[in-house]
Parts: sequence; structure tokens; C-alpha cells
Amino acid sequence: MLHPARTLPSGEVRAAAGFSENVAIGSFSRGLNDAAGEAAANPSGPPATDVTFAKGALVAASVAPGLSPFGAARVGLGAQFEAGLAYTGRAVRVDARRSFNLSPGVSLGAGVGGSAALYGQQGASPLPNVDLGTMFGWGADVPVLVGYESAGGLYMAWAGARAGWEHVDIGPLPSEPGNGTLGAPPASLSATRLWGGGVAGLAVGFRHIHVAAELDVSYARITGEYNQVQANIDGLTVAPSAALWWNF
Repeated sequence: MLHPARTLPSGEVRAAAGFSENVAIGSFSRGLNDAAGEAAANPSGPPATDVTFAKGALVAASVAPGLSPFGAARVGLGAQFEAGLAYTGRAVRVDARRSFNLSPGVSLGAGVGGSAALYGQQGASPLPNVDLGTMFGWGADVPVLVGYESAGGLYMAWAGARAGWEHVDIGPLPSEPGNGTLGAPPASLSATRLWGGGVAGLAVGFRHIHVAAELDVSYARITGEYNQVQANIDGLTVAPSAALWWNF
């Protein structure tokens, strides 16, 4: 998210540019490695139809491990409301939130966001026969943050909880009459991810420029199917991110 708990004053805009990364750990990492090992043992074979590969495919699509650009803009709406738009290379997220001043320097912020995975804009797939270029989806999340902002806004720190839901599919868009592919179509995938965890961040700067960093750790359960094979997998993801802020 890369925003503090306190919302912007009415009419003030914050632009941000940087990077974010999703890191799969624990069973998510093992699921990807097991699927990659299975594919390497049979490189010229057809798409796999077993649970081991299906679990890895669900992680590749739903967690999307890797580094991506981050860009965002936020605007204060007044009455301590704020709206934002963010781009991560993989998806766009739109959100609205409100903050409440608990003391002169401490705020509580809460909101709701909606996201959409961008069709044709995903990175390279870590697994063969998992075509992330034809992935699309949508999701929603609810963050609650508590944060501190120093006098003059020299530094800000925030921490809190965030939970959400996301569904992605691999295949032609519902509005497409056909995918134009000769021969057998690529293996299909459908995955739903429920997740929750904690987030903490820090921003340091002067006047209109700040450097911000954030760490998001979440536990997720992914259920779905790959190539008509049902599977589910639970695991942890770590998502560090950093950006340069410009307020105007």
C-alpha cells in the first residue's frame, strides 16, 4: 500500500514511484519448487494433470512471486477522507479510507480497496504450461492502520492489519469470441486466495519529498484447479516495497 495511517489534507496530492516484491516462503516456495522439478523431469510432455503441479500453478498465478514496479497517486478529499490509485505491474488497486486523530501525532486509519489483475500484463511464468499472459481477476482488501507522524511531517511510522480476497483465472476473457490458438488450448486455471496478515512502514523526508519503505507479511490459503485438477495450498508471503513520495 505504501501509505501512512493519517490521510492527506483536503486537496493535497501525493505521487509515489518505486518497486514492490512478492516472496513466497514455506509451503508456497516448496510447492513452486516441486512443480518446477516435475516439469524439468519431463520438459517435452503435455501439461501435468497431478496435484503436485497444480499446487505450484496456483502459487505461480495467485501469489505471483517476483519484483515489479510500483506507482501510485493519492488525494485528500476533506473530512479526513482520502482516495488512491496504485499500479504494481501485475494489477491496479483503487481504495478509499478515512483516518481519526487519536492525539496530535497519532492516527487510526481504515479503508477498503478493490483490485484487478491486468490481462496480458503479467510477468514471465516460473512454470511451463502456466500462461500468466492470459490471466485476469479481481479482489478486495480491508486495511486498518495505527501510525505516528512527527511535527512538520519529517517522519512517519505505521503498523496494522490487512485482510483480503482475490480470484484469478487463466484463459480467454469472457468477452472474447475465441483465443485464435491453433491446436490444443493452453491449460486453464482458476484460483481463489483468502489472506490476512500484518503490515509496517516508515517514511522519512523533508517538506514535499519523502522516502518510504513497507513490509507486508501475510498468511494465505489458495484453492482452485489447474487443468481440471483440484488442489489447495496454504503458506506465507513476504512483500517488501519502497518508493519515493512527492507531495504537492
